[in-house]
Amino acid sequence: MQQELILLHLFGMKKINYALPFSILLSILAIDQWVKYYIKTHFYLGEEINVIGDWFRLHFTENYGMAFGMEFGGKTGKLLLTFFRIAAIGFIVWYLISLIKKQTSIAYITSWTLILAGAIGNLIDSIFYGVWFGYDTWFHGRVVDMLYFPIIQTTIPENSPIWAGHYFEFFSPVFNIADASISIGFLLILLFQRSYLENEQAQKEITA
Repeated sequence: MQQELILLHLFGMKKINYALPFSILLSILAIDQWVKYYIKTHFYLGEEINVIGDWFRLHFTENYGMAFGMEFGGKTGKLLLTFFRIAAIGFIVWYLISLIKKQTSIAYITSWTLILAGAIGNLIDSIFYGVWFGYDTWFHGRVVDMLYFPIIQTTIPENSPIWAGHYFEFFSPVFNIADASISIGFLLILLFQRSYLENEQAQKEITA
């Protein structure tokens, strides 16, 4: 019982309405779109500046694909991916509403809100940016990426048993606020899903 109470304290079934997830959603979207607009209107494609040393940079790039610059089947794949995103967002909205109605833990609801915010942020790029910035048609906009963290940049020693003499970089993908929001949301779910489930079970047993 003591463990159950601790779980309730950490991931408590506190009263929650739509205001908190909606505020989180709007805040992330506002930051994501402002940063993208600033980069799009103040940087030329490929421009890069150092923010903190050499390991945190702003690097303007665009892609037709998924998170972290991954591509998916050219323009046709891009269109399919956009419609898949719309369907996925619809499902997440429905799921979030059900979580709020069930009064699931704030932490769990927040995790899914982060995923939803990131998905909508990149969807805005995909649907509107091509027309807004005058380079393509509706649903064929390119996602704007700019966050670059090449924390480690080195050449593997010649005496290494693998990849000898090859250039190695960690972390190489360029991403955006929306990508980060999605990743953080999924990471929180993976790390604490067991606690979420145990919390719900503890709440049922305490209220039974």
